[in-house]
Amino acid sequence: MTTTKQHTTFVLPCRGTQSIVSAFLAVFVAVAALLSCSRGFAQADAADAGSGKRRAVLIEFKEDINPLSGALLKRKFEAAVESDADVIILDIQSPGGATMVTLELMDMVLEANDVETVAYIEKDAYSGAAMLAISTDTILMRPDARMGDAGEIVEGVDGAYRYTSAKRRSALAQKLRDTAEATGRPLALAEKMTDKDMVVYQATNKDSGEKLYLSDKDLASREDADQWELSPPIREAGKEMFFTVNGRRGVELGMVDQTVEGREELAQVLNLQEPIVEMERSWTDTLVLLLNTQFVTFLLLLIGLVALAIELSAPGIGIGGLTSVLCFGLFFWARFLGGTSGWLEVVLFLVGILFIAAEVFVIPGFGVAGISGLALSLGALVMASRRFALPENEIQWTSLATDMMTVMGAFLGFLVCLAVMAKYLGDIPGLSRLTLRPQVMVAADGGASATLVSGPAWQRVEVGDTGSAMSALRPSGKVQFGDDAVDVVTEGDYIDPGTEVRVVGKQGARVTVRKV
Repeated sequence: MTTTKQHTTFVLPCRGTQSIVSAFLAVFVAVAALLSCSRGFAQADAADAGSGKRRAVLIEFKEDINPLSGALLKRKFEAAVESDADVIILDIQSPGGATMVTLELMDMVLEANDVETVAYIEKDAYSGAAMLAISTDTILMRPDARMGDAGEIVEGVDGAYRYTSAKRRSALAQKLRDTAEATGRPLALAEKMTDKDMVVYQATNKDSGEKLYLSDKDLASREDADQWELSPPIREAGKEMFFTVNGRRGVELGMVDQTVEGREELAQVLNLQEPIVEMERSWTDTLVLLLNTQFVTFLLLLIGLVALAIELSAPGIGIGGLTSVLCFGLFFWARFLGGTSGWLEVVLFLVGILFIAAEVFVIPGFGVAGISGLALSLGALVMASRRFALPENEIQWTSLATDMMTVMGAFLGFLVCLAVMAKYLGDIPGLSRLTLRPQVMVAADGGASATLVSGPAWQRVEVGDTGSAMSALRPSGKVQFGDDAVDVVTEGDYIDPGTEVRVVGKQGARVTVRKV
């Protein structure tokens, strides 16, 4: 491009205006330089855009597939999609895991229509991890990496592993065939990953010369079976074996798009900008994983229950209430992000706590409300760790039993702590501050006077004291004990105002009375 330059001559009318003209020239030069730089940046950006390099996001998945790891992968994948990346690379190294979680991840990848998805396998991707790889648009593997063996197995009550029912295997096989068809891979080889009994051949049409991979099941269902000439069975897809290949063999069979030696070659093959943006595990992900471990879950529940008991024994927003809210808040927050809990579990837990509080402060004894509240609360804690409504196989039964043992273990530990606190809490240094004790006046001789000068009114009432009902007790209300008005409950009877009553029981702030 040719640029024509125009030269402008400035005539200085007098020497006194030279400084003004010099300043004007300086501004002119500065503006010209700025415009030149802006044009240069624009040209550089245009050059980058014209290079055709695509922006990619890489997500590592190097653990077994479970509800928690699946939920974390979903969060990262959704964030990558929202970042407007051109390519999302899943760096997979996993032995597989939960079938239902795997199917959800496959659907997530298949539904990502506005971005190219790539599975990059450096070492091994077995079972559900291989199924996840097949759901991507492109599979790149190192030559010696392995992929396959997606047969579904469960652990029996005797500890031995066995294959699932034919019904489940059929559904899984059809899912893999549909996925392979959507991503352009051999259907029979994909199905062979889940079916050890079928045999796959390379078949050549005698008339057209078309080559396909067909299984013995495919041939039995084709009307033109006699038109296909079969090769010997594929070595990796013979009888009594699940289809498993390395990268080199996968390319030969059409299951893998290309082999690469590392991430640098991967970027070249996919025409990506370097360095590739990697979504690393955040502190939130690490914290969620820690909070979902069995030991930390046990501690959260135990401390939360003990703190809740302390708060209920001395009503008011104190250290017990705040600690309980923190522990249960962390428990449900971790389950929310882990994908195993929703608002239903939170509501059931809160309703259970309200039932227990009503039993403690309003309804005498420990009856339907208390038992229902306890069942709702503990049930919600178990439900918050599960992704299924009812267990359907041995693995889910084992998982349910583990969660129930964790919750019940924390509850039994809470009962032990409750017994210890009831006997020793007031004598333990530091912890004695958690109990509300009335203050006493100190006599002039240094002894303690029996006169109480402060503290809640219910603490100055003892079993056997008598007072007069200030209001109707139905069954809760107020009773006058000397100068103190105390909230009380009856044993279930209705008592008229002015009736004399006697204290027959006392548990924390709860005072139970009976008509004299």
